[in-house]
Amino acid sequence: MNDLSISRRGLLQATAAGAGALTLGEWALGPSAQAATTFSKGADVSWVPQMEAHGYYWRNASGVKQDIFTILKGYGLSAIRCRTFVNPSSDPANGHCGINETAALARRAHDAGMEVNIDFHFSDTWADEGHQYTPAAWANMSYSQMRSAISSYVTHSMNVVKAGGVTPRWVQIGNESNSGICHPVGSVSNAAQMTGLFNAAHDAVKNVFPSAIVMIHLASPQHSSVAAFFKAFSAHGGKWDMNGFSSYGTAGQAVGLVAAMKSVSNAYGKPYMQVEFGGPVSDPSSTQAALKSYLTALKSNGGQGLLYWEPEGYSPFTGYSMGAWNSSTREPTAAMNGFTAV
Repeated sequence: MNDLSISRRGLLQATAAGAGALTLGEWALGPSAQAATTFSKGADVSWVPQMEAHGYYWRNASGVKQDIFTILKGYGLSAIRCRTFVNPSSDPANGHCGINETAALARRAHDAGMEVNIDFHFSDTWADEGHQYTPAAWANMSYSQMRSAISSYVTHSMNVVKAGGVTPRWVQIGNESNSGICHPVGSVSNAAQMTGLFNAAHDAVKNVFPSAIVMIHLASPQHSSVAAFFKAFSAHGGKWDMNGFSSYGTAGQAVGLVAAMKSVSNAYGKPYMQVEFGGPVSDPSSTQAALKSYLTALKSNGGQGLLYWEPEGYSPFTGYSMGAWNSSTREPTAAMNGFTAV
């Protein structure tokens, strides 16, 4: 991943301190979320097609070369997240992920018997807690024009996924959208416009996949920006089904960070899950312990799943340092055993 995103994940891990003091409160789901659900373990592996195109491959824990989806299923994973950029570059690690490639990856996950999460970044490159760049093709649009563009883009994208024979279980309309999307038009400081853009995306998803769970994804659940976002979004008529959170804290911080996820979700009667997790590849034992702690806290407190962010990534394809694969042996590290421990 690019340096900005790597730094962001390091920051997420560091700023998680202090959240451990939070306590887990009572959980109250809205009427739409009362049905019993299974707990989903999964991963975002959107780098897989580009890694394969450059000759990278994976071995299982026994050293046998194997398809990455087969290896992940061996750890009990049942869900795959696939990100998509609007008009990405051809850079292997920081581009690609146009909707046709994303749909093809979703089909591979579907064929492997795994559920699919489509993650819209609404940008030509990484969108995250500190970066929400408007796609170049939308840069000079008015609010009404951008709302129409988002509606058309999401409708087209969902139809591409549908034509590939995949019905996603979840669709994230935005990635780590604490500050809104498509700045400055959809900034959280322009709450009515921001909500209008999100609602256009929500409606476009539902028109193609009525049963898809439309998710709002925010980073760092302990940050004040999370409560501020939901207050503004809800006040302006925001539509969504579920909350998704990124969190990269240590084992000791897991209880407090899950409490933060649960608290804000409880306030709006929404189910929640953790859609990004990671830990230092250089310290797999601590990452394994953190993964186990998050899974335990989520399962015990109403969370509906956890997705590891790009565990299969390894150098020199990427300098990302929070994956779960050994670059020398091409085998999973002990971190992945956290999935089978809970």
